[in-house]
Amino acid sequence: MSFVRHVKLRVPSGTARPGPAIGQALGPLGINMAEFCKQFNEVSENMYEKGTPLGVRLAAFNDRTFKFDVRSPPTSYLILKAAGMEKGPSQPSPERASGYITPEAVYEIARLKQKDEMRWHLPLEGVARSVIGTARSMGVQVREAEADDEEEK
Repeated sequence: MSFVRHVKLRVPSGTARPGPAIGQALGPLGINMAEFCKQFNEVSENMYEKGTPLGVRLAAFNDRTFKFDVRSPPTSYLILKAAGMEKGPSQPSPERASGYITPEAVYEIARLKQKDEMRWHLPLEGVARSVIGTARSMGVQVREAEADDEEEK
């Protein structure tokens, strides 16, 4: 059993099915797609609500076996969800906000992202700044809920 290669996938939690997206990545490696989908769905169904996109890093071996790690949802997905938006603007503008999230939401997203394998060593403040930068690039501003009430008057 020797390592062949790593594959990165984005798969919706609890609803993975053998199809073109998964097939194109796993087919050339000889991995049984139905077995991967079954194992992934078992692991992911209790982690997040059904349909949440999750990052997966799969290690394939030459005897057609595999191991995989499930990662947290993309930061952009979590920001859109916290802002109550279905999708981001086609052309985000720093002058005009397309949505708002609170500092508390930034903190919760940062805590979730800090648990990822690549970020466990980073301080929470650094991860939070990264979340804020991603939000800005999407046209989502970070501000207190009281500021929303004052602006509406």
